[in-house]
Amino acid sequence: MSRGARLLLCAALALPCSLAHAAHRAERYAGRSDVREFINEMVEKHGFVKQELRTLFARARYQPGIIAAITPPTEPRAKSWQAYRALFLTPERIAAGVAFREKQRASLAYAAALYGVPEEIIVAIIGVETVYGRNTGNYRVIDALSTLAFDYPPRAEFFRGELENYLLYARDAGIDTLALKGSYAGAIGIPQFMPGSYRRYAVDLDGDGKQDLSGSFADAIGSVANFLKAHGWETGQPVAYPAQVQGENFRRLVDAGIKPTYRYGDLANYGVSVKGEAAADAACALIELTSPDAMSEYLVGFTNFYVLTRYNRSSMYAAAVLELAQAVKSADQSK
Repeated sequence: MSRGARLLLCAALALPCSLAHAAHRAERYAGRSDVREFINEMVEKHGFVKQELRTLFARARYQPGIIAAITPPTEPRAKSWQAYRALFLTPERIAAGVAFREKQRASLAYAAALYGVPEEIIVAIIGVETVYGRNTGNYRVIDALSTLAFDYPPRAEFFRGELENYLLYARDAGIDTLALKGSYAGAIGIPQFMPGSYRRYAVDLDGDGKQDLSGSFADAIGSVANFLKAHGWETGQPVAYPAQVQGENFRRLVDAGIKPTYRYGDLANYGVSVKGEAAADAACALIELTSPDAMSEYLVGFTNFYVLTRYNRSSMYAAAVLELAQAVKSADQSK
């Protein structure tokens, strides 16, 4: 038998096993011991009906694409600020942001006044997260959270907590637990809130009696602003300024991380120069945005920059939100 024929035979023999394994995983949640344990916890802690949860998990499905999407590459690629920035700072997204701001101007003004968060920051977060509500995810949330809670050991504890919050949210809101769709990580709606954040920070800005982040732009806008305010947004204070560095002392600031721990008035002592107004004792951090084969860019980030990283724990994310916010505001004013 030729080598090619042997490979074909092996593949043919392996395929039924592979399909059977996939089918087994897809059907197995209700019968698994760890899922039964989780169900018992939900019954004891929150008064759920055991048979109802068994029925629910019998219909939940393992999604291998979710595991592929969330698993880090075996050989980590160097992060590129330029490439990351290019994903979000497009003429199309900026123009769509201006249109979104115009259409939602009343809700944005109300949220900005209520929570002290600038309209353009709210717009930019929604623009980065879902292109202003266009891309909210196609995975059933129950499938995403079940897959990650029970079949992704590196973060199983976190996603079990989010699954718990999702079931509580669905019960309290009276929604169909099997119907709601979101991202591969289980994030929901226009602002992509995880279930825990949904329960803690979602608000009913439009006053219709429910917090609807999938169907109400007003609620999404208010909830983003509420999230930022709850995490320490300082009204009227700067977010970040571009910075120049020289020497080597600035490395101490970069290595200290993104949490503001240095004083703005002391930056010059570390070879950092900034053009922007802030109190000398304002807490700040030096952020390095790296790109392979390009010079690093630097930002001096204040408390508000750090607050943006509570939405997504990445300095590149916060920098992209800030730049998109500035671009949308500028384009809107120049109309």
